[in-house]
Amino acid sequence: MKIWITRAQPGADATAARVHALGHATLVAPLLAVEMLENAEVDLRDVGALAFTSANGLRAFTRLNADRSLRVFAVGAATALAARQAGFKQVLSADGDVEALARGIASRRAEIAGVVLHPGAAELAGDLAGALERARIEVRALTLYDTLPTRLEPFQIEELARVDVALVHSAKGAAALAAVLASHPQPHLRVLGLSKAAMEPLAKVGVAEQTFAPFPLEAALLNLIDR
Repeated sequence: MKIWITRAQPGADATAARVHALGHATLVAPLLAVEMLENAEVDLRDVGALAFTSANGLRAFTRLNADRSLRVFAVGAATALAARQAGFKQVLSADGDVEALARGIASRRAEIAGVVLHPGAAELAGDLAGALERARIEVRALTLYDTLPTRLEPFQIEELARVDVALVHSAKGAAALAAVLASHPQPHLRVLGLSKAAMEPLAKVGVAEQTFAPFPLEAALLNLIDR
């Protein structure tokens, strides 16, 4: 099959490599692009831990700050791996969604001496800050980057007719996909999403199939391709 990788770079190439390992061809045509905020500043005063809901947030933080001494709470395995590769020694993965991450942080509250800093995008996926505040854990969000819709090249649009499956990793990516399919319908397309929330913007889009992974992990998403 031919699989359309819609997520932003550099994650798109990593996903494409995993899809190739499964024996499928890919169309790497991201619908979002990551734009770092050049005027962003990191203030670690009173911070006792870092919480990341994406590898992009981790990359944005490490680009601006060299401190690797803080404990890191990561939403999933990919983000946790990126944290370890960046040099963080204390890394815990929730292996789930934002709610699972909040529960994991709450379970370690006694070990956190200070505020939980949540570096991330201008539009965050999920409400980690709200979940932590409800657990009476002090949290501070820090905007370091934004994700912006991209425009497909004409040759990429032509290639859509030969694509069997589109992979969606976020609700913002799904909204961008819905906009593309509104102008270029692909009724034969199977759309597979990382989570139920990620698929919501596609609810009224006419495609052959819409399915989301039972767990918000890329391995679970890729397992859907051959089902």
